[in-house]
Parts: sequence; C-alpha cells; structure tokens
Amino acid sequence: MTAVLLDIDGVLTVAWRPIPGAVEAVTRLRADGHDLLLLTNTTSRTKADITGALVAAGFPVGPADVMTATTATAAFLAEHHPDARVFLLNGGDVTADLPGVRLVDDAPDVVVVGGAGPAFDYPTVDRVFGFLNDGAHLVAMARNLSWRTADGLSLDAGAYLLGWEAAAGVRAEVIGKPSPAFFHAALARLGADTGVMVGDDLEADVLGAQRAGLTGVQVRTGKFREKDLAAAFAAPDHVIDSVADLPALLDSRSTS
Repeated sequence: MTAVLLDIDGVLTVAWRPIPGAVEAVTRLRADGHDLLLLTNTTSRTKADITGALVAAGFPVGPADVMTATTATAAFLAEHHPDARVFLLNGGDVTADLPGVRLVDDAPDVVVVGGAGPAFDYPTVDRVFGFLNDGAHLVAMARNLSWRTADGLSLDAGAYLLGWEAAAGVRAEVIGKPSPAFFHAALARLGADTGVMVGDDLEADVLGAQRAGLTGVQVRTGKFREKDLAAAFAAPDHVIDSVADLPALLDSRSTS
C-alpha cells in the first residue's frame, strides 16, 4: 500500500474544524491499509495539542501519527547548534517541543522563526534584523507565506523571512516543508522509499514534495487559489477537490 503524507491545516481542518469528508477519508485510508503520517508546519501549538485537537475532532490518530516542524527544529538544533543561545520568535508557546534548547532574549547565536502572530511587531522584527547583522544564524521552522483561518487568509512568517534575507544578506535554513530533508524523514518514519503528499500549499506541500521524489496531490481547500496553479512554474501530479476524494484517487492509481 501507498505511504501517504497529509498536511493538516487546510487539508484535514480549517481553524481546527474538520473539512467535510476528512474524518471519513482518513478512516478509509487506514482501512485500506495505507501507512499514514500527518506532516505539519503548524507551530502555534505543541505536538500534543495538535494531536488532542485532531482526536477531539474525530480523527483516528495518535501522537505517533503526527510529525511537526517544531520537533524537527529541536532535532536540527541539537545536531547542528548544540548549546547555542537561541532567540525564538513564534506565534505560540511550543517550548515543550524544544527540550534542551537554550532560549535567550538577547545576543543569540541562532534566531529561530516559527509561525507569524502578534509577537511579530515592528520592534521585535527590527531586533531580529539587528541579531542577523551581528552574525546570528537564521533558522525557519517553515517558510509558508500564508495560512487559512475561519476569516480568510492570514500572512505568515515566510513574508518576514523574505525581508530579513534581503535586508541582512542572509539565507534561512528551512526545517519544515518544503525542505527535502523533512519529507525524507517522514518517509523514513514509515519505512517507505516514496509516497504521496497531500497539501493545500502548492509550493510548500505539493511542489516541494515532488522535488523530493514524492507524488504531489493538490487539494482545492484551505489556502488554495486557482490563480496559483495558473502562475506556478510546475504542475501538481494530481488536483482533487478535497481530501475526501483521496481514497478514490489512490484506488484508481492502484488499478491503473
């Protein structure tokens, strides 16, 4: 059976409410024998909070089924920046998922950027610019430009990363999607060489996965906009209306 990687926000839920047919689709995929892993760039909640919200919404998942950019960032820092002084800018408290990370408020060796939120005010954004000019490394949990809320699209941290990179002459090390290492680590968790990635973000989820050797499936939910397909430099392998259509797509692939 196919290894299936599923984005959460915009694919399974919007504002943590299930997208119609999503719970049934995940249940069907499990019944059909597919290996599933939920792969998310969401950094506003801990892995435990994300899992709890999904279970409360009716999804048949547990902590082992969720892989987050935050936990991947903790592993990256432990390997590449052990004992570093880390300034964290993030729109949520995820310190529980950053064990062993030495968080500081000034003179950091590394700036770690999560999802955008009220903490991204001008004085703080400008402080980060100063840290980068002083030689701090820039690490981004993700590079998403926007996400879908109950009220529509909201600006995400990727827009700020573009400004810092241009102004400070640096390049962020991206840990979550679309980093190939993130997709490969997910496949390794499932013991698979390749698989299918389903997302609402054309660049971070779908085309990023395709560059990493997976089959990319774009859903028309979440942050999806038809004009993004027309403007993209590459096309998804498949486009479906929602994750509710995924079991049928995989059935057709297995019989073709």
